[in-house]
Amino acid sequence: MTYPLGDDASGVLVYTPEGRMAVQMTAAKRPSLATTNPIGGATQQRAEAYSTCLAYAGTYEVQGETVVHRIDISLFPNWAGTEQSRPFTCDGSTLVLRTPPTQSPEGTIVNELSWAREQGH
Repeated sequence: MTYPLGDDASGVLVYTPEGRMAVQMTAAKRPSLATTNPIGGATQQRAEAYSTCLAYAGTYEVQGETVVHRIDISLFPNWAGTEQSRPFTCDGSTLVLRTPPTQSPEGTIVNELSWAREQGH
């Protein structure tokens, strides 16, 4: 088991009744940059900071036990214009999304993200 953004990462995932979705995940305790301009400053500092964040938005559709994210915009530009299928389970308060299994030299990889519903929603 690994935690690419750390075991204390946080984020927000929003699904609207109209079929829109947005997600943002970040590592905890990210260092500040030496600039007030979000696209300014040293390129290496920005690269290091932005590698601890993942964000995308688009539309979604539930197909049985899978949710399909149709990505319009993404911090990772390769995902813009793609579909990301995520098998899921939901017990009403916790949503667990998984990536389809992929093979790597280390073996089979399945990413799993657990999301807790905000109280009162």
